[in-house]
Amino acid sequence: MGTTIGIWIAAGLTLFIYSFLYKDNPFYKFAEHLYVGITAGYWIIYTWAYVIQPMLLDPMIKNKQFILIIPAFFGIIMLTRWFPQISWLSRWSIAFTVGMGAGLGVTGAIQGFILPQVQATLVPLTGFNFETFNNLLIIFGVLTTLIYFYFSKEQKGVLRWGSKIGITFIMVAFGASFGYTVMARISLLIGRIYFLLSDWLKVLR
Repeated sequence: MGTTIGIWIAAGLTLFIYSFLYKDNPFYKFAEHLYVGITAGYWIIYTWAYVIQPMLLDPMIKNKQFILIIPAFFGIIMLTRWFPQISWLSRWSIAFTVGMGAGLGVTGAIQGFILPQVQATLVPLTGFNFETFNNLLIIFGVLTTLIYFYFSKEQKGVLRWGSKIGITFIMVAFGASFGYTVMARISLLIGRIYFLLSDWLKVLR
């Protein structure tokens, strides 16, 4: 009985969401607000159960790690954004967070993206087969793409043609990325349609 009620609720909310394809309506707004509310509530509980309690309260109470008072203080003063008189205190937390994020972002980008990309570009060019042609295409695409983003010199002559070829490679990459995104969304749509026809309407067995 509980499973049946859950299926009907899920099917109803799915139809409420898809009703936006026709026009904005109260059913869609209800499902949207319900989704946002449940998500917010979930993350509040998740933050308490998996962040605040195990990473702050338990170490301070059980292990006497009072050094954690410092990050707790920065977290608390970030909430002063809600009070105009003392909202300036939150700038300390925001500055620390942005600075730390920038430092970690630069390091992570170099180690996790730039260096692997350079390594992936340094491919062998021996032999005369499809793999060699593919490696040449990769190197050519990387070089022409870098030329497109080279703004220190006027793009004319060789740089102009390299820039035009580079933008072609960029558009191909964007198109492939967009195609993967569309495929993922279509896969989600197929999953919901299958749920409606199989679990709810019992049309598909």
